[in-house]
Amino acid sequence: MAGKRTTDRVRRMELYFDTIGYTLKNYPDMLKRDKYVIGMLKALTDYYENGLWQKDYELDEKGGFPADLKRGVLSQDGVYNLLQEIKKTIG
Repeated sequence: MAGKRTTDRVRRMELYFDTIGYTLKNYPDMLKRDKYVIGMLKALTDYYENGLWQKDYELDEKGGFPADLKRGVLSQDGVYNLLQEIKKTIG
């Protein structure tokens, strides 16, 4: 079972994932101008690229997170597709 720190990380990345997706859909220019959204994007990108996402994904596959934890950020293609869409939209 995931510890509190790991579960909190997934919750935080889920919030960033949802916020960035909403921003991309509704206010794409904010991804270049808003320091908070830019910070979330950097954190989510680092999470995905530094191996933590993979570890959390594998833990999720083993049933290591509470059943009621929202974890779309751990879907196989979710973060990758979001990052690719951002590259297409804002460069």
